[in-house]
Amino acid sequence: MAALGEVASSRDSALHVIKVGSASLAHSRVFDEIHMLRQRGARLLVVAGGAAGVVEHYNRIGREIRTLTLRGGEEIRYCPPDEMQHIVAAYEQVTLPLVERELTARGMSVFTAVARTGSLVRASPNGPLRVRGNGRTRVVRDHRSGTVREVDLDRLTLLLNAFDVVCISPPVADLTGGTVLNVDADVLAAEAAKALDADHLRLVTGTMGLLDDLGDPTSTLRHLLPGEGQRYARGRMRQKVRAAEIALRGTCDVAITGPHTLSTSRATRFWRTPAPTPDLELLSRAVEVSSVSRDEQELAEFLADWCSENGLKAEIDSAGNLVATRGSGPRRLLLLGHLDTVPHRWPVRWDGDVLTGRGCVDAKASLVAFLQTLRDADLPGDVQVRVVGAVQEEVTALGAFHVRDHYPADAVVIGEPSGAAALTIGYYGLVKVRLEMSEPTGHTAGKGVRTAGDRMVDALRAVREEVERLYPEALTAVLGVRAVNQGDVQEGEAVVDVRVPPGHAPDELLARLRERVAEPVRLEVLRAVPGAAVGRSAPLVRAFQRAFGTVGVKPRFLLKKGSSDMNTLATTWHGVPMVAYGPGDAKLDHTPDERIDGAEFRQARTVLDTALREWCAL
Repeated sequence: MAALGEVASSRDSALHVIKVGSASLAHSRVFDEIHMLRQRGARLLVVAGGAAGVVEHYNRIGREIRTLTLRGGEEIRYCPPDEMQHIVAAYEQVTLPLVERELTARGMSVFTAVARTGSLVRASPNGPLRVRGNGRTRVVRDHRSGTVREVDLDRLTLLLNAFDVVCISPPVADLTGGTVLNVDADVLAAEAAKALDADHLRLVTGTMGLLDDLGDPTSTLRHLLPGEGQRYARGRMRQKVRAAEIALRGTCDVAITGPHTLSTSRATRFWRTPAPTPDLELLSRAVEVSSVSRDEQELAEFLADWCSENGLKAEIDSAGNLVATRGSGPRRLLLLGHLDTVPHRWPVRWDGDVLTGRGCVDAKASLVAFLQTLRDADLPGDVQVRVVGAVQEEVTALGAFHVRDHYPADAVVIGEPSGAAALTIGYYGLVKVRLEMSEPTGHTAGKGVRTAGDRMVDALRAVREEVERLYPEALTAVLGVRAVNQGDVQEGEAVVDVRVPPGHAPDELLARLRERVAEPVRLEVLRAVPGAAVGRSAPLVRAFQRAFGTVGVKPRFLLKKGSSDMNTLATTWHGVPMVAYGPGDAKLDHTPDERIDGAEFRQARTVLDTALREWCAL
């Protein structure tokens, strides 16, 4: 029955929009990769290119493909009104059935349609074309091409939630009611990604992204900003670059990938905004790669590639964590950040030296600082330093539990925003529970009848009273509540978050709550981790104190009433000193005002570099 999830968010799973060119549709690897994405829980919108399908269909029916030569020399398919029925048939009889066969063979449910179906996508007609032929220029007025104007968000969202994969293709409906319009499939994918607020857009092609030298298939241009790609693009690649730049007006991260693969390891990535200085470039790009909880793989792969390019040994472990390690000595320091963010993204931008974007504070700045510190460190032979970017910190702590059980350490720095001039030496514990009930519906006019809403109100009151009685300094928040009449059954659900001071065991509170919450309401434990704190005399804290001193900072020491992956480690790592440190103002966590100053990031880098040297020298 649970509908609220761990954090009472209504956000759907991550959306990947994938444009697959007609040549790439002949390669099974693409479909295998789409299947793997679905297994990770992603929603999938595939946009199919149709050039090869059109050729095959026209050969079948014995029809000539007519073309036009534009004034710039580019040749395009001529699409007058009487041609459009054949273009539609090519997609419906060749291209889309191919996609459906490949995906259903891998056990996925698939919806396929040309985008004119039900006016899923509508466009306005383009104006006349000036073309060359027979040594002269003429005007063609009946070419049916268009510019995408509307994407039916409601219907596409319903389809995406009903099927494993939704696949659409050109042509699209005419906004003015005329014959269907042809549109470029790459641009269609970009416009759909922008309209649907997709997390990722991949434009799959037959080369390793956009090439600097067409004669060298390995000359991939790895990173481009708006306006930089067109001077390298030739032929069909011009439309891919155009589509990539259209998508940058939205929030998704964008890459041209290939040959015939979704992998970004040798892809061309497009970025919205340049960092003001090179030392802030990795931070800027990490924030641009969407990584809402349970969708961290793309960011993990991007950072793993960065590690390899910078001489660091890195891998993605079985939990999905990014793990980068240097050294093999017996003294082990763990720098534990997290990859994931809460939902609600907006286009990343720099305002001078200030970066704004989801996750810049919580907590990509900390993780990037850890990785750059690891790269630059001069480690003695008896030290091993491991940086982990954990998954699902914001929801289940899955990544941190894996760290707890697989990467023992002698000291830990958690990557969370303390501010560059402060050190977090402890966190409250966390008890998160779901209350739920389901029972037959009764008429509300009957004496003593209790609705699902009544049951939830009573149960929530009981939880608050018991927490207040047991731990007066604890904090209780209802993350979400739901009560509905389902006809013959009424259902209720609530998610409650309790922050418990260090020194109090979660089991004690849970035992009391189970006694107070009465049937028919049931209590499910979502997370229960103890508070954690370290004394200021601990060697790890002293190392940071000396580091603060070298930059002339008198630090503040914080006991935070939130929680972090420190609490997860503390469930079994008794006696291991742990602190949390990272740039940024924690008051901006999870807000639409999240932003970080480049100067503070640099100061935190200096403190981390020095603290690591001091710890190694202990």
